Amino acid sequence: TFEYQTTEGFSLDLAKPESKRAIEVDGPSHYLRDPATGAAVVNGPTRFKARLLRSLGWQVAHVAFFEWDDKPESERRQLLVGKIAQVGLVVDGPSSEPARAEISDPEELPAPTTT
Repeated sequence: TFEYQTTEGFSLDLAKPESKRAIEVDGPSHYLRDPATGAAVVNGPTRFKARLLRSLGWQVAHVAFFEWDDKPESERRQLLVGKIAQVGLVVDGPSSEPARAEISDPEELPAPTTT
């Protein structure tokens, strides 16, 4: 479901509510710049929302804008398939087993590369 709203009032970009699994697309407004390093740091409201959703039993993978921007379509697809796998959803492919990975925490996202 696109733009799903939980019963608690949280908006999720992509969600499978029956299994409490979701993907959030985090644009620049979800980040602050560390003045010392220039690295993107997840802001307070985004961290708080992630913690609340986790406490409600949601598994959420985050796609950061700097993971997505300036990437060719093939890399974007690969990134999205990986994020889908992070929340344990089945990805069409040769295996009928669901792809699995660790759930990403928005606080642990890699810093963007600068050009």
